[in-house]
Amino acid sequence: MRPTRILVIGSGGREHALAWKLARENSMAEIHIAPGNGGISPEFAHAIPTENFEKLAALAVKLEADLTLVGPDDPLAAGIVDFLNERGLRVFGPSKAAARLEASKSFAKDFMRQHGIPTARGETFSSRPAALAFSRQLGFPCVIKADGLALGKGVVIVHNETEADETLAAILEEGRFGKAGESVVVEEFLEGVECSIHALISAGRYLLLEPAMDHKKIFEDDRGPNTGGMGTVSPPAFFGPALCEEVRQKLLAPLTRGLEAEGLDFRGLLFPGLMLTKRGFRVLEFNVRFGDPETQSLMRRLRSPLRELLDAVIEGRLDETRAEWDPRAACCIVVASRGYPGSYQKGFPIYGLPSPGEESPHGVVVFHAGTARTAEGGFVTSGGRVLNVTAIGQTIKDARSTALAALDKICFEGMYYRKDIGKRAEAPLP
Repeated sequence: MRPTRILVIGSGGREHALAWKLARENSMAEIHIAPGNGGISPEFAHAIPTENFEKLAALAVKLEADLTLVGPDDPLAAGIVDFLNERGLRVFGPSKAAARLEASKSFAKDFMRQHGIPTARGETFSSRPAALAFSRQLGFPCVIKADGLALGKGVVIVHNETEADETLAAILEEGRFGKAGESVVVEEFLEGVECSIHALISAGRYLLLEPAMDHKKIFEDDRGPNTGGMGTVSPPAFFGPALCEEVRQKLLAPLTRGLEAEGLDFRGLLFPGLMLTKRGFRVLEFNVRFGDPETQSLMRRLRSPLRELLDAVIEGRLDETRAEWDPRAACCIVVASRGYPGSYQKGFPIYGLPSPGEESPHGVVVFHAGTARTAEGGFVTSGGRVLNVTAIGQTIKDARSTALAALDKICFEGMYYRKDIGKRAEAPLP
């Protein structure tokens, strides 16, 4: 009897965490990753770019993959699920049409307005003067978002008219984000606490997973430019049963009805970013895949088999499925290269690393993101976000302290990480 084979598409810490969880719950399974990173055993890593659908499909066929799990947003937006399904392959993720919820902020904004989902006031523009006029109307600060996918860096908070005009010029006229910035959404600035949820969606049903809190700013105390995420904790203390019920009633219920009404085939994971304001939560954006680095914290806490949850989504069985969680807290600290989210150098040797995916006696697991293996079996940096150091603890403070202690043993030239991940999540909101 051959082993179960699963193909994970992607190369970041999210994909390493998903593969780790799938392998951990079935020691006989083969978890292959394309293209993977340095943390993946070479025999299971396949150097195929995520945009090469033909080669990815051929690999899935060659492996006789029982399941393909798509990690990143770009291939989902480009229709990889449709492509693989058309070739008879079993795949977890939304269709190209449904993936527009993430791929186009203007589409998502219209969808939320149409289906009564709470969100910030905003409009879409492709003209710099019109966008600037609307920003004046909203007042400052306000938010300017590139309409398309921009690796988590397409959102800019502007504090006055000069900043707004310069940002609009850079996006709409100078092409800072390429095609992703051919239009922008300008919306009101929301004050509050930012967090996120994950929910499995399938056939008009949903299963709400545990909440998490990301830290987007590069520097401590939430200063500096936005990044793809500098760390996460789960669960934040302020996300209690009442807020969960509000999310069910005001977000997930109208969303699943809206997907069905518009004929959008969504069999995957929805990951909305939320702002908790004094007037209730507002949806900042939709993502249609597992979050990165939220997944790293969630996979440390998920007790139920991930494979069973993925199967339930594909087969439309969410109504008979539940997820069980470790009641303890998880913390993920992202270790970045000096210069990220701007330009940075690669190729620095990494010292003090445990074996990839190995859990220490203190409950620490290091997931790789931007790493590469050397011929001698060591590791070097190869990306902006390099490592994800995760830990479990009775409290968020305990988990963070354990992760920070583990980081004292790891080093590479120019490494940087935040030491305050999760501090705002330790107590209920005032």
